[in-house]
Amino acid sequence: MDEMEEELKCPVCGSFYREPIILPCSHNICQACARNILVQTPEAESPQSSRASGSGVSDYDYLDLDKMSLYSEADSGYGSYGGFVSAPTTPCQKSPNGVRVFPPAVPQPAPQHHLLPHPASLPPIPRNSCITCPQCHRSLILDDRGLRGFPKNRVLEGVVDRYQQSKAAALKCQLCEKSPREATVMCEQCDVFYCDQCRLRCHPPRGPLAKHRLVPPAQGRISRRASPRKISTCTEHELENLSMYCVQCKMPVCYQCLEEGKHGTHEVKALGAMWKLHKGQLSQALNGLSDRATEAKEFLVQLRNMVQHIQENGVEFEACLVAQCDALIDALNRRKAQLLSQVNKEHEHKLKVVRDQISHCTVKLRQTTGLMEYCLEVIKENDPSGFLQISDALIRRVHMTEGQWGKGTLTPRMSSDFDLTLDSGPLLQTIHQLDFVQMKVPAAPILQLEECCTQNNSATLSWKQPPLSTIAVEGYILELDDGNGGPFREVYVGTETICTVDGLHFNSTYKSRVKAFNSSGVGQYSKTLIMQTSEIAWFTFDPASAHPDIVFSNDNLTVSCNSYDDRVVLGNTAFSRGVHYWEITIDRYDNHPDPAFGICRGDVLKDVMLGKDDKAWAMYVDNNRSWFMHNNSHTNRTDGGITKGSNIGVLLDFTRRILIFLINDEQQGPVAFEGLEGAYYPAISLNRNVQVTLHTGLPIPDFYTPGEADPTSSVC
Repeated sequence: MDEMEEELKCPVCGSFYREPIILPCSHNICQACARNILVQTPEAESPQSSRASGSGVSDYDYLDLDKMSLYSEADSGYGSYGGFVSAPTTPCQKSPNGVRVFPPAVPQPAPQHHLLPHPASLPPIPRNSCITCPQCHRSLILDDRGLRGFPKNRVLEGVVDRYQQSKAAALKCQLCEKSPREATVMCEQCDVFYCDQCRLRCHPPRGPLAKHRLVPPAQGRISRRASPRKISTCTEHELENLSMYCVQCKMPVCYQCLEEGKHGTHEVKALGAMWKLHKGQLSQALNGLSDRATEAKEFLVQLRNMVQHIQENGVEFEACLVAQCDALIDALNRRKAQLLSQVNKEHEHKLKVVRDQISHCTVKLRQTTGLMEYCLEVIKENDPSGFLQISDALIRRVHMTEGQWGKGTLTPRMSSDFDLTLDSGPLLQTIHQLDFVQMKVPAAPILQLEECCTQNNSATLSWKQPPLSTIAVEGYILELDDGNGGPFREVYVGTETICTVDGLHFNSTYKSRVKAFNSSGVGQYSKTLIMQTSEIAWFTFDPASAHPDIVFSNDNLTVSCNSYDDRVVLGNTAFSRGVHYWEITIDRYDNHPDPAFGICRGDVLKDVMLGKDDKAWAMYVDNNRSWFMHNNSHTNRTDGGITKGSNIGVLLDFTRRILIFLINDEQQGPVAFEGLEGAYYPAISLNRNVQVTLHTGLPIPDFYTPGEADPTSSVC
């Protein structure tokens, strides 16, 4: 609770609050301190004359005026509050919004109020007195009630009292007969303080006593002396108890305020309900602040560890530097002192930066912890009206303090590594140019998993250097295996930190890794990333490689031709592994042409029928029968042709190295081709009498059972 002590001290006298009052700006001040810093204003600017001038400012218009004063660029931040008007204790000016602005009153010496006189013995407060908040420096003129117009902060007074009690002398056991020993526990049910011996003798942990709750003595004292709930009275109507809460004015009010006062038309709610609501809001806000405080504590541990690492690394670096310099000739010894000085400067700079950050974070954490403990003590208070008087301000402070632990606050400002290495290889004539150079290889890159993905048979990988690494990187090397558990191979070398690799095998699992390099060498590999390519192929016709006479539509899934001669078009994806099946629907079929369907290499002839050269394996078909063709060799004539609406299926199985054709879901002829190896593109040839549409991503036909992969097959 030591961190909370600053929350319990008056900003004027620096001592614990005595009879604190709440200013309209939500700050607190001792009543005696408030009396001592009062300043009397000129008679010409009295509250009566100001009100008589027709300002029409109600007692609660300060809520809006306060916002106007805070957010107006032309306003100095001083304005009128409550039933008060601006106090021109010095020559004042008017801002464009009409609110008078003036500098804060001159601070007065801190009052000494160890013994406060009785209020009746105090001299009366002069008329037209002005008070300036010592924290936000907002000034205001008191009305006829003087300081009695400010509500007393009984919650804060209760917290201060409990805190001071907890700091008092150690409690003694209440059951020791002679020379009472120091109490170690207090039973909340028995309301008795025990030492260890008396607790074991008189309060054994068995039977009914086993259910009693034992707490530390300090906590027991606080709970024992917690003040009972007090009935609060209205500052406007001193004989009336506060029973409701005005939502618009955000303050407790009495029944008479609702009947006769300015709150008659305002929305009001039950005091107890609003008390519970604001307690819940403060507790919820404290949860977020508590998380920030926990992160700050962990961050401080990290910073303290960094100090130790910096010291260890600095000592190690110095020892290495001395050993190298001692091995050199006399010319190097003259240079050694300069190099050591440079290392020490770097060492001290790192320590200074980290220690400054530790100091800054410690202060902020202390303030945060103090605010948290203060808020927790406030929550324990049983005075709803007193609590509601300060709850809004506390909630704002908690949110504002939480915001101060924003992004970047808990990030080290300095790395603990010394990224310098002495180059001991130069010749003697270059000793006078000896200096630190970067000789460390780069650190292992970090794969950015959220940006790595696969699509179809392509894989995209993204990576970055560690955030605290300062070692220069000249480029990166990306490696993938063959998708079948084989060795890694380089697929990219360059300076980019993102790469897409095309042409991978479908339904395959690839391992990938990346490393960085510079002039000093190649760094360590990143962690290995395992990526799975698509199980089923989705592809379209490829306009880039097609014959110019081919016409594309339907997102490159439908093709036709402008020529009477056969023209070839390929798919945009090649296959070299797995089992793949796709279909082509005949949309238009005129004059009995013979289109061809099959597979080919990338350099196939595109101005002749598919299968005329040795780069294609195809089936061409008319309205009555079909043939298989490769290298202009026609084989296996089979009855059964096509018409408009027919479906031609192509089944490519690399596990058996075979190609099979289907017409309307029935196999057309025997296995068309065997011994297929390498990479093949889907392809067709057609003339102007035919229009077809491609269908991909289809499952393997039910009648077909894929075989086991041939271990002798080669893969491109």
